[in-house]
Amino acid sequence: MTQTSQRPLRVLAAMSGGVDSAVAAARAAEAGHDVTGVHLALSANPQSFRTGARGCCTIEDSRDARRAADVIGIPFYVWDLAERFREDVVEDFVAEYEAGRTPNPCLRCNEKIKFAALLDKALALGFDAVCTGHYATVVLTEDGSRELHRASDMAKDQSYVLGVLDEKQLAHAMFPLGDTLTTKDEIRAEAERRGLAVAKKPDSHDICFIADGDTQGFLANRLGGPAEGDILDESGTKLGTHEGAFGFTIGQRKGLKIGHPAPDGKPRYVLDISPVNNTVTVGPVEALDVTSLTAIKPRWCGTPPAGPGTYTAQLRAHGGETEVTAELVDGSELNVTFTEPVRGVAPGQAVVLYDGTRVVGSATIATTVRRERVAAGG
Repeated sequence: MTQTSQRPLRVLAAMSGGVDSAVAAARAAEAGHDVTGVHLALSANPQSFRTGARGCCTIEDSRDARRAADVIGIPFYVWDLAERFREDVVEDFVAEYEAGRTPNPCLRCNEKIKFAALLDKALALGFDAVCTGHYATVVLTEDGSRELHRASDMAKDQSYVLGVLDEKQLAHAMFPLGDTLTTKDEIRAEAERRGLAVAKKPDSHDICFIADGDTQGFLANRLGGPAEGDILDESGTKLGTHEGAFGFTIGQRKGLKIGHPAPDGKPRYVLDISPVNNTVTVGPVEALDVTSLTAIKPRWCGTPPAGPGTYTAQLRAHGGETEVTAELVDGSELNVTFTEPVRGVAPGQAVVLYDGTRVVGSATIATTVRRERVAAGG
């Protein structure tokens, strides 16, 4: 059954300044809970962050959150977590790219900020739960444990970026938007009916701490500027140069600037990124086929799986599911084998396992194994 409470709870509603978190806070208050709104100030220099960004980073967002709290009729505060955000999210993001990996900063923010730093502080202050505008559901089982499940509306499901939450955190998590089959237009209409000015505020799916959306420029600035290296084909032949391996991701097709087509005339994709010698290897799309992977730093939304099992896996926030078998080795390493090969899998990404709609857990991809290909003419 869906998590419910027999008594009003003291709820801390994380209000980003967007429509989802505002409606979530309003629903929590309407349900009879004692709600306090809080906006997380995550930038030491909020003026530099994108105007209208959904997330947490602009002065405009803070003001929008405050106005929404006033309309709902709940107390409101701004908490400065900028230093923690810089250390746990921004610096982690830069370090991962420097190492040739592709991180997900939203997932890291949920783990380290919203459901670690924020929840810890909320519990210390006597709150019972943290409420956010994520689309996911927490289910209370017959034995009293909590499970994280997909949102009722798969089109808006955000359980992937919440797969880092453990059972203790789920016991204090509230997602009022997760179990209602409403479209985003209906959420906006609800916000308008409630008199919330954020009803028509646009969404943003960009990285909140990169002001102009230029990830490569941001990384170049943080990692010491352009560092020219070679672009190679699978045989090691030099095809061109680049201005920093950190500017590429596995599976990338555009922006390679090789200058001449492959012998077969087909597009080439980034197959490998080597920060050690600053090279980028490219090749045909079929060379991206991954048959298995090893993931580290597993986090379980409940009891860790015992022995090998069959699950579905999601590999990116807006990706689909694929069938896998998975086994936890020595409690710290997750081996995942795909029923059918998948593409665009990169170290640093998260693999999230599902049992039906239930989120089993999440781990960080460390290595991948690609399908062997038959040589041309073989």
